[in-house]
Amino acid sequence: MKCFKYHKQNMTTCEKKNCRYWIKTQENQNCCINAAESNESFTLEMIGNIFNVTRMRICQIEKKAIEKIKEKLIYIV
Repeated sequence: MKCFKYHKQNMTTCEKKNCRYWIKTQENQNCCINAAESNESFTLEMIGNIFNVTRMRICQIEKKAIEKIKEKLIYIV
C-alpha cells in the first residue's frame, strides 16, 4: 500500500518531510496527493502558505504554467 493511502485510511499525518509529496497541511495528512484527491479548492494564499511563498509568487507560477500549456497546445493543433 502506498503511504498516502495508508495515512488517508488511518487518518494519521505523515512525518516524512523528505518525501516529494510532503506538504505542510494537517487537513490532508501532510500529503499533496491526499490534498489533490480531497476535491476541496485552495486559494492562492492557501497554496502560498503551504509552500512558504507569497500569494503573488503562486500567481506568477500559475501564469507561467498556463503559458507553457498554451504553447504546447499550439504545437499539437
